[in-house]
Amino acid sequence: MSSPALGEFLRTRRARIHPATVGLTDYGRRRMVGLRREEVARLAGMSVDIYTRLERGLGADFPDSVLDAVARALRLDAPEREHLYLLVRPTDPAYAPAIRPGTRALLDSIATPAFVLGRHMEVLAWNALGAKVFGFAPDCNLARFTVLDPAAGIFYPDWEPVATQTAAYLRRQLSRHPRDRRLTALVDELTAENPVFHRLWSLPDIADPHGTRSIEHAALGRLEFAYETMDLLGDQDQTLVVYTAHPDSATADALRERELVGAH
Repeated sequence: MSSPALGEFLRTRRARIHPATVGLTDYGRRRMVGLRREEVARLAGMSVDIYTRLERGLGADFPDSVLDAVARALRLDAPEREHLYLLVRPTDPAYAPAIRPGTRALLDSIATPAFVLGRHMEVLAWNALGAKVFGFAPDCNLARFTVLDPAAGIFYPDWEPVATQTAAYLRRQLSRHPRDRRLTALVDELTAENPVFHRLWSLPDIADPHGTRSIEHAALGRLEFAYETMDLLGDQDQTLVVYTAHPDSATADALRERELVGAH
């Protein structure tokens, strides 16, 4: 790894910090503004060699503990911390999910709402009923909708269990891809913006692949579904989600007889 941008970023960040502001004594005349490399290393609790290798872009990898320590030492805010991680570990270029024609055909053959989620809970594809019930749009991210959109609290009458399952899904993906910076940035965003989700994130829940879910549809009122989630083997981190209603239920009647409109 060799990154001039990484070195420049770290140099400008240590240059803006005066030693006295971080409790360091400024002895004698300094040839530079801000912190020296050895001072950053001391504040971060690591050897000068490790910090120097990081700033020079030498070495294939650095653990999260090193990057977190440097971020604290340089007093980086959340966007700067994320930028540091992206400079050290660019987003996985191998993750470029695409929906196979067979998966598309499967979705279209399902007579109930169905859709496919990607690694970051982005909605990759859906069938006609999925679009009508959920109101999916291009670039829809189900995690962001659930956690950050005020409409989600109305759309999901039992919002907290849905948010809990969202946390569990993302936690499972993080366990599989701990160095995916897009994924960790998404979790940082959700936990920072929603205190309730921050609490749910700390709970040791396991993603439930099936269950029941209530939806308050803008046109039809309350809809009651069972849902199933299935990993699509052979496709990168793709999960098929299918909602079903009992054939004799009011929800099934609504899906058959009423014209649905976008939910959000």
